[in-house]
Amino acid sequence: MSAENKLPVLGLTADGWMREESVMWPGQGQSLKCDEVLYNEKTEFQHLTIFENKTGPWGTVMTLDGAIQVTDKDEFVYHEVMAHVPLFAHPNPKKVCIIGGGDGGVMREVLKHESVESCVLCDIDGAVIEQSKKFFPEIAVSFSNPKATTIVGDGAAFLSDKTEEYDVIIVDSSDPEGPASVLFGEAFYADVKRALKPGGIVCSQGESIWLHLPLIKKMMNFLKTPFPAVQYGLMHIPTYPCGSIGALISAKDGSKQDITTPKRQPDEAMLKTLKYYDADVHKQCFVLPRFAQELNQ
Repeated sequence: MSAENKLPVLGLTADGWMREESVMWPGQGQSLKCDEVLYNEKTEFQHLTIFENKTGPWGTVMTLDGAIQVTDKDEFVYHEVMAHVPLFAHPNPKKVCIIGGGDGGVMREVLKHESVESCVLCDIDGAVIEQSKKFFPEIAVSFSNPKATTIVGDGAAFLSDKTEEYDVIIVDSSDPEGPASVLFGEAFYADVKRALKPGGIVCSQGESIWLHLPLIKKMMNFLKTPFPAVQYGLMHIPTYPCGSIGALISAKDGSKQDITTPKRQPDEAMLKTLKYYDADVHKQCFVLPRFAQELNQ
């Protein structure tokens, strides 16, 4: 980090460790060695930091308001599950919308599907998009894809006037403290349902069963009004709190759609690009430990 940049780095300790803390998980945190700060600025919406973990396995790391969002080492888990579970649960997805997802990883995975004709990504923070292109080029590669359209703006406002436009909508949000709070509300999902075509599917970042079970239950309860079929899918990603996070996956046509079983499977060419997802993982995402099984009943 240049000497002229005097903005404190959130969570950086005197001995060079980045300690992640958040109001979303009070009383606990994890630390990664910060070997070099690459970027540290307050954007219009949040505090964005990018640093290198060279002495550990994690590579380049992005945090927003002090919470880890992306690392080179394990980003594929979240991005593959968030993209491929809803897209393979759909028989023929052609038009996809991503709300959030400014690092580009979910869009990278979406555009691996040959059936997809267009993918629009709307993220409120243009700085996340631009810095991802600079510091995470292998994740942000999709921004240059001719099928991709990128919009910097309010995702909720973007969807508010759409009607039966998308086969799949993916809500790749940060935590519900800060600019993403509206994306965890009931009104937003009424717009999501209207924006989906018949047979459409929505997949949303669903927080941790270890830390946020009351929030997850609250979301699933109100989601079951517009979306009668709602499932929680579990994924294992070591740099997220407690080592796991989930996705809330909802089908517009309710009980007519089984989102827990893939309708299609990745071909051999796609499988060579995947590190986490396959048809078995798709089904196993919805197998929950006993204390959380009520979510999918």
